[in-house]
Amino acid sequence: MPKDASSKVINAWAMYDWANSAFFTTIVAAMFPPFYRSLATSAGLSEANATASWAYTTSVALLIAAIIGPFLGAISDQIGGKKKFILAFMSLGVLSTSMMVFLGEDTYIFASLLFIVGNVAVASSNIFYESLLPHITTPDNIDRVSTKGYALGYLGGGILLVINMLWYSYPEVFFLPSRAAAVKLSFLSVAVWWGLFSIPLLRRVPEPPLGRSLTLRSNPVKEGFRSLVKTLRNIMKYRQLMLFLVAFWLYSDGIGTIMKMAVAYGDELGIDVSDLVLALIITQFVGIPCSFGFGRLAGWIGARPSILAGLAVYASISVGAYFMTTAVHFYILALMVGLVQGGTQALSRSLYASMVPKSQSAEFFGFFSASSRFAGILGPLLFGLVSQGTGNSRLSILSIVLFFVLGGVLLSLVDVKEGRRRAQQES
Repeated sequence: MPKDASSKVINAWAMYDWANSAFFTTIVAAMFPPFYRSLATSAGLSEANATASWAYTTSVALLIAAIIGPFLGAISDQIGGKKKFILAFMSLGVLSTSMMVFLGEDTYIFASLLFIVGNVAVASSNIFYESLLPHITTPDNIDRVSTKGYALGYLGGGILLVINMLWYSYPEVFFLPSRAAAVKLSFLSVAVWWGLFSIPLLRRVPEPPLGRSLTLRSNPVKEGFRSLVKTLRNIMKYRQLMLFLVAFWLYSDGIGTIMKMAVAYGDELGIDVSDLVLALIITQFVGIPCSFGFGRLAGWIGARPSILAGLAVYASISVGAYFMTTAVHFYILALMVGLVQGGTQALSRSLYASMVPKSQSAEFFGFFSASSRFAGILGPLLFGLVSQGTGNSRLSILSIVLFFVLGGVLLSLVDVKEGRRRAQQES
């Protein structure tokens, strides 16, 4: 591998963000939450309980992904085949998403199951996708490559969401019998989009070499478990990396909760689905230049200060959402999310990657994924409990501020230079 991979390899890697972002935009954030709530209310659940059920479903999905994530990373570092793992989980996600077209009345439990499988699949595939990042670029360029992936993700997810929105708004123009048919066609389009645009990565990105030798007689699962236990012990030696993980665990929970619960929250308040989806489309396309902008900002002031600025914006979004009453308010908050979401997440990924030993990249990214997934459990769970307890979700959205404040405080204590020096020494 040259000092920095060719532009074709980097673009092919980034295209997987384009591919799987369709799941996050259409399924996780936009079209599926109100569809799920309609299934739940048709089964007899109240408005608040329907929102809570969606919150609990996302928590279960994240819990499963968090449990298996570190094992997957450890096993991959032992036997290689990162791209094969991506293909396997991508295929599982495509299958579960395509089956959403069969959902109907009184099927919200089956809807929960399909969503959980799809969410676990996309989260697991991202472990191996993100673990390729240190292998295709240099430390000096890693922030820009990471933000490029997020920017393409915004573009790809946004384009498909625009198409889905047009189907939903004008079904007769596209020869669809109803809006319900348009929604289900949107689910199918995500499966096709995800599978099709995964091909560049599978074809063009080289499989990185193993960081350590493997005895052919060993059991990969057993060796993976041993490697996981070893990493649990060793990661404590990387003090700055561990401190960053705890900070990320907290503020990522807040970011994920806003992304997953925003449309369900707006739907509960009575905002029209068309406005909710259109606002998310604005978020997607505002996020494209802003993701690149955060990459440049990190070059000027550093990744950590840039992330802290994004967290301050997120805290103000949570406070604003508490007072939200109209679609205009939702549009304003969606615009604010677009300003910081992609850049904050991309710089978190690249900052972590810069402090990870390359020889253990998949294993450590398994921990990175697990930390975000375990963190993501608490936010939706808290959201659901508060929603059920109070009968509405206003206090639920306000409670998310705590995650941004605590995460920001811990992030400010991370010594990034020392973390990078330690990773280079180990490598």
